[in-house]
Amino acid sequence: MSAERPSLPPVRLNSEAELARDALAAPLFVRAVKLARWAGPGSRVGAGGELVEDQLPAAAEHLALPADEDGAAYASEAWRLAVDTGLLDVTDPGEEGEGADGDTEGTATAGENLALLTGGSPQDVLSIWLDGLDAVHADATAPVLDDFADLVGEDGSIDFDALDWDPEAEAEFLDGVLGNLYLLTLADNGAGEGPVPLPALAASMIVPDDMGEPTDDILERVSEAMMRLDDQFRLLEPIGIVEYHPVDEALLVEEGEAADAAGADDEDVTRYGMVKLTPLGLYGIRARMLEAGVDAPAVGDLAGKGADVLLDGIAHYPESAARAEVKLWLAGHGAKGAVAAAAELLAAARGTDEGGPLRRLHCQQALALAGPEAEPAVRAVLGDPELGGLARVWLAERGADDVPVPPEDMIFWLAIDTIAAQLDADGELDELQGLIEGLSAQHSGFFDEVWRVDHPATADVLEAMGRLHSDKKAAKDARKAAFKARSRAGG
Repeated sequence: MSAERPSLPPVRLNSEAELARDALAAPLFVRAVKLARWAGPGSRVGAGGELVEDQLPAAAEHLALPADEDGAAYASEAWRLAVDTGLLDVTDPGEEGEGADGDTEGTATAGENLALLTGGSPQDVLSIWLDGLDAVHADATAPVLDDFADLVGEDGSIDFDALDWDPEAEAEFLDGVLGNLYLLTLADNGAGEGPVPLPALAASMIVPDDMGEPTDDILERVSEAMMRLDDQFRLLEPIGIVEYHPVDEALLVEEGEAADAAGADDEDVTRYGMVKLTPLGLYGIRARMLEAGVDAPAVGDLAGKGADVLLDGIAHYPESAARAEVKLWLAGHGAKGAVAAAAELLAAARGTDEGGPLRRLHCQQALALAGPEAEPAVRAVLGDPELGGLARVWLAERGADDVPVPPEDMIFWLAIDTIAAQLDADGELDELQGLIEGLSAQHSGFFDEVWRVDHPATADVLEAMGRLHSDKKAAKDARKAAFKARSRAGG
């Protein structure tokens, strides 16, 4: 069987050391760490672990924040993150007695994770930061409360039904947006690393793929989603996952709505918000997707695996990612293991299954990166009916002058195998057409002989040649040959 295609392209992540440094430099994380180190025996917390209100000004002052409501809010946000990430441990207020205002209060002490930020590994730092990302994500999907007092009943209970809030739907929507942003960042071999307009992200979640001109209702929903995402990205930026240029407030026509962003000119699109995933954001979103069971490969995942796993794993990788993965795999074997690595690659490339041609193509490309040290292993398969052709190509490309002439059946077998691999790889149509016409032109009477090739893809390849060959006579000959191949195989 052919290798399964991953649901997402492979991502190239920065090293864990670089990512850990980025995590420690995220503004919200920096403030949380500072407050965790500032907290002491005099710190008093409420029932939810929050710092009591009359201590927020001191916390804001320690963080060099303004002495106003915004400063207190930022300090409170950083304190909550410190608690959520284990940088602070808070006691149960019920164990501490009553505070000055008659309410029960607890205290806070440094948590075990605080020491890990300086004494732990990069993995430790990233694990703590991921907990922080989860906490901020939860805050970003929390309901927007215009008047909390309206939700509190006479008995003090909260009417959650009145919120009209579905936490799972909210989280799923934001995760979908972040997933689309992740995919756009990886698009075109990483060429899509620039900022993405907020209207495009909102529309990607709301406008059906088969819709032509969006309806007024759809446009209104996109506008509402944009404004919700504007609030959410403002919350997510300080944890370090995005760079965000917010919506221009001058565009707000009334509270909760924006002008028709879908019809914005290209010159104005930046005014509707622009967002870009950071390297730390790629790491964080991928970690969340993996936890949710999404197949989100990263370059380097296959470095310690067997050659069979490597060749199947890179089967549908973009070329640059496949090269990077192979280089890491080869580096793990070292120069002394070049012959063994090449032999392992060649052994893994064998097989008459559907994925065999593509494995051999990637094996040939991997051997090109292996260097001249691989030559003994390559020469060892010159007589192999499946590998002898690619071995000769490898030697010829390296300028060897003693390459044995291949038998005719090997030439035809290699032609079928090469085209089958390219068909499976879904390459550019022009390149595939050029390959087909080039290979068939190298041998007079190609279609009179090739149908006899004992390769499982012979008939399929000939049918494809019949569709793609630009010469009408050659295309007809290919279709006739395909019919003969099917008859010969009993199908």
